[in-house]
Amino acid sequence: MCRLFAITSDEPLSPMVAVRALDVMREGHDGSGVGLFLTDLSGPFEEMKDAPILSGIFTNDGLKRLDTFMMELGFTTKYKVSMRLPSATPPGVPRRDKYLIRAYEYPEDWDGMTAADRRNRLMRIRLDLRRMGEERGDMIVYSFWPDVIMIKEIGDPLTVAKHLGLSRDDLKARVIMAQGRQNTNYAIDIYACHPFFIQGVASMTNGENTAFVPIREFLSSRGFPGYYGYNSDSEVFTHILHYSHYFLRLPLPAYKHIVTPLVDGDMRRHPDGAFLANLKRSCRPLIVDGPNCVIGCLPDRTLFMIQDRKKLRPGVVGGRPGRYAFSSEMCGLDFAIPDRDRGADFQPMYQDTVFVSPQRKEMTVCKQMESLDQARSA
Repeated sequence: MCRLFAITSDEPLSPMVAVRALDVMREGHDGSGVGLFLTDLSGPFEEMKDAPILSGIFTNDGLKRLDTFMMELGFTTKYKVSMRLPSATPPGVPRRDKYLIRAYEYPEDWDGMTAADRRNRLMRIRLDLRRMGEERGDMIVYSFWPDVIMIKEIGDPLTVAKHLGLSRDDLKARVIMAQGRQNTNYAIDIYACHPFFIQGVASMTNGENTAFVPIREFLSSRGFPGYYGYNSDSEVFTHILHYSHYFLRLPLPAYKHIVTPLVDGDMRRHPDGAFLANLKRSCRPLIVDGPNCVIGCLPDRTLFMIQDRKKLRPGVVGGRPGRYAFSSEMCGLDFAIPDRDRGADFQPMYQDTVFVSPQRKEMTVCKQMESLDQARSA
């Protein structure tokens, strides 16, 4: 099993908080990799919330190709994080030329573009860069999006974080998601490392999804170029969330009805039974088969956790006004927020969606048998 940790905080935090929470759960991951998603950034990124940030790993030649490509599109560098790596690379961590975190100014011809057009163009640029990197092995691109930084690497999470110097002040964020990998593949593919991200939507999963193939085929048939990659069976959770949010325009609790719909008897008693029956029928290929615990983040920075029907992967949520955490194990939560009311901690069951809004005043639990209007107003 992997281990997951996410935190949302009024006060910007170092990613080291999340990495150290993973470290206290180290018996649940094998140190084969770490993935980090940061949003609601602080420091120098606070004043450039709309500037797209490119995150990835590049060889020296790949960086030259990147610069040429971006200049031809009209992008200019606005700010970059310069990582000075130690001369010695720790055991188990690959030697890299450049870890890139770079914010860009938009080209002039992007002025006046609609939000949807800008969203899709940013995604296509990320996909173009990823494919360029796959052709020559000189670029690994995780995200190209405003107010988002992603870092992924092979190796023990704490070792990687210290090697990259992630305790620096210009990498603090108010929302952080982190995964400590347990390699279930014969060869480690860094694109298979969680969290996954697309157009402001992110998720990570502890578990396995044996319904991966029909889900991938359904998503791939939508004609949306961003449903691409699938180096991990868990990436579909991010794309289903994206599909629910952008295409179906449904509230967060409806996501649970898509991936784990109610049985027919419960659905007939549900106040939105007719709608949910149609949703289940039209999205039947998106039903997951676990066990899976999913932690996700919406574009407005709402964090949430759900479990599938099997409920065989651990997960707990707790905190206090201004700071809440989502963790695979209680010890990770204890490390990050020791000064909370432990009696208010919540471990979601298979019909629960628990979330914390960007206001961070409380955690909210939505039950699948509640009406969607009731869940929408929660």
